[in-house]
Amino acid sequence: MKIPKILPIACSLLALGLFVHAEPLQVGAPAPEVGSTDQEGNVVNLKEVFTKGPTLVYFYPKADTPGCTKEGCSLRDNWKALKDKGIQVIGVSEDTVAEQKAFHDKYTFPFPLLADHDGKVAAAFGVPLGNGHAKRQSFLIKDGKIVWNMLAASTDKQAADVLKAYDELGK
Repeated sequence: MKIPKILPIACSLLALGLFVHAEPLQVGAPAPEVGSTDQEGNVVNLKEVFTKGPTLVYFYPKADTPGCTKEGCSLRDNWKALKDKGIQVIGVSEDTVAEQKAFHDKYTFPFPLLADHDGKVAAAFGVPLGNGHAKRQSFLIKDGKIVWNMLAASTDKQAADVLKAYDELGK
């Protein structure tokens, strides 16, 4: 009679396995209604952010590492072009609020960095995690839907990729 006790546990483990190995959100999917804390300790509700205009949500593995710094600086250095198109930017990693604050301040990023230490934001977007780090992926949201994604996001050309994709949406 141990089978009835094992069955719920097995089902729970199977569901968890499906959750962990979820596929990244594809173009046309609704944007997730999830949030986290930014580098200043403020709670950010992405659903509210998405109502204010097109939004790039980019995931990076680790704050203040070479590739992640190049990616963030690409967006920072092209901030005027992004803002001219009305694109908001939000960076996300599993770093702590303090690590995000140090990274944000060191490189004077003009956009928020979310501390996704519990992995909920990454999971909502279907971003794979490895060794406690999110895979480098980017999602452009417009009108509550994913309109573009880059599942192997670039580092130093991130802004150019986003701007090109955004321009192509209008065609």
